[in-house]
Order: sequence, then C-alpha cells, then structure tokens
Amino acid sequence: MRAYLCSMYKPKAGLPTREQILDFITHSDVPAGKREIAKGFGLSAQDKIGLKALLKDMADEGLIDSAPGRAFHKMGGIPKVTVLRIADVDDGGNVWAVPERWEAEGVPPPRLRVRERKRGALGGGERILARTEEAGNGWIAHPMKVLAPASEQVLGVLREEAGRLWLTGVDKRERREFAVADAGGAAPGDLVLAELAGKPPKIAARVVSKLGDPFAARSFSLIAIHKLGIPDVFSQEALDEAERVSKLPLGAIGEKGAREDLRDLPIVAIDPEDARDHDDAVWAEADDDPSNAGGWKAIVAIADVSFYVRPKSEVDREARRRGNSVYFPDRVVPMLPEILSAEVCSLKEGADRAALACHLRIGKDGSLKSWRFTRAVVRIAANLAYEEAQAIIDGMAQDASSTDSLSPSPRRTLGSPSTEGALADRGPDFRRDDGGVAQSLVPLWACWRALAKARDARAPLDLDLPERRVVLDEQGRIMSVSPRERLDAHRLIEDYMIAANVAAAKALEAKKAPVMYRIHEPPSREKLAALKEYLETFDVPFALGQVVRPATFNHIIERIGDADFRPQVMEQILRTQTQAYYAPGNHGHFGLSLGSYAHFTSPIRRYADLLVHRSLVSAYGLGEGGLPADDAVNMESVGEIISRLERRAMEAERDTTDRYVAAFLSERVGQVMDVRITGVTNFGFFATVEGIGGDGLMPVRDLGGEYFRFDEGARTLTGEHSGDVFAQGQTLELRLAEANPVSGALRFEMPEGKGAAPPQRGGRKPAREIKRRGRPANIRHQGKRR
Repeated sequence: MRAYLCSMYKPKAGLPTREQILDFITHSDVPAGKREIAKGFGLSAQDKIGLKALLKDMADEGLIDSAPGRAFHKMGGIPKVTVLRIADVDDGGNVWAVPERWEAEGVPPPRLRVRERKRGALGGGERILARTEEAGNGWIAHPMKVLAPASEQVLGVLREEAGRLWLTGVDKRERREFAVADAGGAAPGDLVLAELAGKPPKIAARVVSKLGDPFAARSFSLIAIHKLGIPDVFSQEALDEAERVSKLPLGAIGEKGAREDLRDLPIVAIDPEDARDHDDAVWAEADDDPSNAGGWKAIVAIADVSFYVRPKSEVDREARRRGNSVYFPDRVVPMLPEILSAEVCSLKEGADRAALACHLRIGKDGSLKSWRFTRAVVRIAANLAYEEAQAIIDGMAQDASSTDSLSPSPRRTLGSPSTEGALADRGPDFRRDDGGVAQSLVPLWACWRALAKARDARAPLDLDLPERRVVLDEQGRIMSVSPRERLDAHRLIEDYMIAANVAAAKALEAKKAPVMYRIHEPPSREKLAALKEYLETFDVPFALGQVVRPATFNHIIERIGDADFRPQVMEQILRTQTQAYYAPGNHGHFGLSLGSYAHFTSPIRRYADLLVHRSLVSAYGLGEGGLPADDAVNMESVGEIISRLERRAMEAERDTTDRYVAAFLSERVGQVMDVRITGVTNFGFFATVEGIGGDGLMPVRDLGGEYFRFDEGARTLTGEHSGDVFAQGQTLELRLAEANPVSGALRFEMPEGKGAAPPQRGGRKPAREIKRRGRPANIRHQGKRR
C-alpha cells in the first residue's frame, strides 16, 4: 500500500499541493511525518526545506495537526497512532474511547470502538496507546498498550495549615483543595503550577513551577495568561523581523499608483484615555457635490498593518497564533510586537503614518452613497480621549447656546466632571487655539447626526449595559472600580467604524473577493422560549410566533421603562443572543441589523481585520501585502481558529477583572452592601454588588432552617413557611462574607447573620404556589415548565 501511494502521488517537479498532501496523509497506512511525505513525493533536499515551511503553514491554517512523533493528520481527523481515553463501556460490553487531545473547534471528538485483546480488560478513564483506522462511517481502535494515568495540572496558591501545605486552585469553580506532596521550593502564599497524581480520595499535588506572589501588583493578569495558555512572549525571529519592517519606507506619496497624501486634513483619533494603541482616526466635512445636497464626505483612516505584516512572515505567524490582542487593567498582551503595535502602526499625533483610508459619501439621511479605499499617508492632528473630545464639543455648544446642532442624543453628558477635567488637562485655550482641532470636530459631530439617524432607522439592538473600569495607580495598586461613562463621543466613533466596516464588506462583495465576515445570527427558538418564560414572571408579554428583529427586543425594554428590573431584563436579552463569530459565508449581523458586515477598523489588535485589509489590497490593486490564494481557500478554518481565540481572550479579560474587583472588595469584607440577584439555582443565588460588579454566591444553606423551593422557570427560591422569595433581578442588602482575589470569587451572607431573610423587594410578583413536594432537604426543586 505504501509503495502504491508513493508512485501514485509523485509529481512531475517541485512541491505537492495542499490537496495532494491531505490526500496522502488520509490514505497512508502508516503515520505520515515529514520524512514519509518527502519520500512519497520524491522530493529533493532543496524541496524538503520548502516542504517544512508548507507543513507549518498548513498547521497554522488549521488544515493539519501533528501527533506525538511528528506524524501529521487532517484537522478534525485522528492520527494513525494516538493516545485515547476510555469514555464508556456499554451494556453489551463494547468499549468506546475518545482522543485525549482534541483541538478541532466546533467539531465534537469522535468516539472509537476499541477492539480489546482480552474482554473486560479496560475500564472507564483509562488511557491507551492505540492504532486507529477508519471503518465505514466510524473509527476502530486497536490497543497497543495501557498507559499510566495522566497528570492533571492545576494553577493555584499554597497555604499552610497545621504544618501541612495545601493547594487552592485559582478557578472559582474548583471547590477542592489538594495536599501538597512536593512543594518544589515554593512557600505558603506562592502562586504555583502543580501536577496532580493519585486516585480519589488520595490525590496529591507536586509543584512543577513557581510563578510568584499572586497578590503582588499587576499579578492578576498573569494568572489568566498562565491558566488559559495565552502566548505572551514573541520569538526572537519575530522581534528581529518586526524591527526590520518597521524601517520600511512608505514609498512615493501623491503620485499615481502610490500613497494618497492626506496629511493636510485635520484627521483626529479619539480613543479611551488609557488606550495602548491607536488603530483608527476620522475626518468629515460637508459635501459640495450637488448630487449629495446636505450630505457629507468622511474619511476613516485605519493603520495600514498589511504593509508591514506580510503573509507567511514570522510576525504573521505570531499574530495568527494569538488571533487578537488581550487587554487587562495592568497590561496588554499584543497581537503584534510593540514596535509595530504601539509605535510604527499606531496613528500618533504629529507623525506621518501609513494608513488604509476608507472614503465615504454619506447622504443627509445617513445612508452610505459610495465608498472607495486607498493607501495613504496621514498626519494625525490630535490624539483625543473620549472625555476630551466630548468636553470640547460641550464647551463649544455652551458658547453657541446651541446644543441641538451638535448632538442627536438626549443621553449626552454636558459639563460632567470627567469631561471638564479632560479639557482642563489640555489647558484653557485648547479648543480654540490647537491648530483648528476643535473646529474640525464640529463637522465630525454634524456628520454623525446623519449616521445616528440611519442607525435609529435601522433599529439595531440597544442594550445599555455598563462596562466596568478598573483604575490602577503607577505602582499597579487598585484606586477604583466603577462603570465606564458612556458619552456621545463613544457613539460617534462607534457609528463611523460601523460605516467603514459595512463599506469594506460591500467593497469586497463588489469584486467577488474573499470576505471574513463578522456574523451574528438570530437567537434560537429554544432561547426565545426561555426568554418568554422569564418575561412572564414580570407580566411582560412576548409572542414566539413573530418574526424576531432587534427592534423586537428594543420594544420590550421600552415597555418596561425605568422599572427596577430593567437591567436584569437587558442582561437576559443579552444571554438570549447567539455568540458572534468569523466566517467567509455571509449570514448577516443580527444585533446591528446589517446584511453585510466585516471587521476592518482594528488590524493592530484583530487578525480578522488584517485579513480584510489584505483582501482589499488584492481586490483593488493597492500594492504589496495582499491576500495569498491559499489563505483565500482556507478562510473557513482560519475563521474557526480566530473565533476560538477571541473567546479565550474574552474569558481572560473577564476573569482578570473579576479578580481585581474581588481584591478591591477584600478590604470591605464584613460590610453590608446593596446587591442585585443575577442568577438563581437550586443551591442558592448569585448576586453582584451595585455599581462595582463581581459575582458572589449566597448559599441556600445560609438562608435559614426552612425548606426553599426552586422554580427553574421563574428562577426563584421560595421559603416554604415564610414565603420569602429570592428572584433574579431582585435588589437587597447582603453582607460580604468573603472576597478571594486569586479566584475572583465572592461569598455573601444575610445582614443579620445566616438565616435571617429580608422582606421581599425588587418589584417581582410573588412566586406561584407549588403543591408538589420533593426530596427531604433544604431545597425543593421544580423542573422547568414545558
């Protein structure tokens, strides 16, 4: 068979194609490593160097994966020889196993039927080395040998009790502690990585790496980085390459076929005050074209990352491996080396920068009339914080006594302390004498009025849920945790970016070029049914038969008005939505109410945007750094990979913020504070501290001595004798009993001590009477209504 394959796949000359390699790996009856592939295709010594790079590219693109021993197999397939874990032994005595290592995102691991040499020799959880083969629509595994139990690794903190060391995991979901058999030189209080060995109940931990003090300043993000395996160190090859490409000349400016010169325009970049990089900048003025009377011309200038980061380069490999930058309160783990992300690519005030410019013509109704894309050179007039830009506009509006000409939104903050302070930082004469920057904001805001009209007509999902901001001092110590203020300046930039993203998607569609769409599909019927059941507890009607649009959810929020439970309903509506993802097939963006949408505006921090830039460069002949043909073919697998990496980054950012919140609240343990119930389960309820955040558990065992009935549909716990109701969305006072900065976990108890339930508050209707009794325990459970 092997000789047949060798003769079948030998090409005339040069490297085989990706399809030929995949076919060879699939049909080879032995593990196919680089040596076997090279021999099978009769490659020369020189070709073997190219084969190594090609196989690395295929792995980066998600086409193949490598097994131990450096043999390859198709991504989503199973190596010829691999480690399996016994998952099940069915009633017929058949043994089923799953791969111990499985990384095909979105594809469930296959189950293999194990052909035992001796019946009954294998049990659940055991590990085997096996030879695998595909048989019909399934897989067969032939055991070669039974392996020792795997060493589970745990990230945790050492503590000492009665002269013995214990390991406490950093994951708030981990309830166990483990005795430490070997501390490896670590001391109590150290953050460590440990291996677990043994069988319950005698599981012991052996420290394999000491990571430092978990409570030290700027350490909480390190926990997430280690826990989730986020790459935070660039290879020396990538750093050297970044240094070289950072010196690339921008080329001819203003000549035909070269970069457009936009340095005379007062383009401004408006970003968060603590922004580490600056991807985007904006400019607008009234359109003097009679065919667009009352309309606007606008430019959204985006850092031209594709000029510096070329496909298949070392920097590109590192960027694809990361997928995106990860932002923590104390640091950023960038997608690109700092000399690119924070320096050469970042659009900084007064510096000439390479940009990919999106030129927009916007109608007076906010519709996009036309668009075009050019490579350009820009010189940013000012880097403004959101608060600064808002302060300038607020000040000019007050001077002119005409706020209507500048803002379409009644939610704008006039003269707020944050905006007044931002303006003071620039000096009293900034808005009038800083090179016309202040005057350039006026048409920018006026054009936004038109875009805001179009947004309101489109009626995207409008959930005003605050984002927490952790403020640290220069030593990395926590100064405050509070919701971020939402200004019109935020909405302005958001609407310009959405317009550019839509233009990018449509421009590529016009050329029938590959698009990495940002997709957000409508909610499933199951989630809508759960939402209907939830809204019934507030007497809010919701019909399942209707065609659901974003406006449907907006109307629910409008109907509720300023009721106490408004934030909880918005959170539940958010949970009802599907998770957005990247893919080359267009399914629209439900939340934004858009038919075509791609991410174009943040190529410094998102790999998806870099792919869109490359596709635009290729489709419109904008020079070097375009999208290679093989990347165009493999957009599906790349989209799956970067979607998975995005979810990893979101988890890391969320967990780190929770740890900072717990650290901030650790100094308030024992205090009674206002909380809101965010979730109810059969073992208690979760609550968040109003105005600060952080989720903590109020165990049902601490609610009192009576039985509590759990209604899954209504999400309530009801005292059997007292009638006290604890419901999702309810506000009440609880005492903070515990705050663990390492895990981010909080625990509450009743203000008067355990078991003293407060009177019902929060505007919920009483839970209905449940006649059925359950098992004798502190908790009664009612199943979900069908």
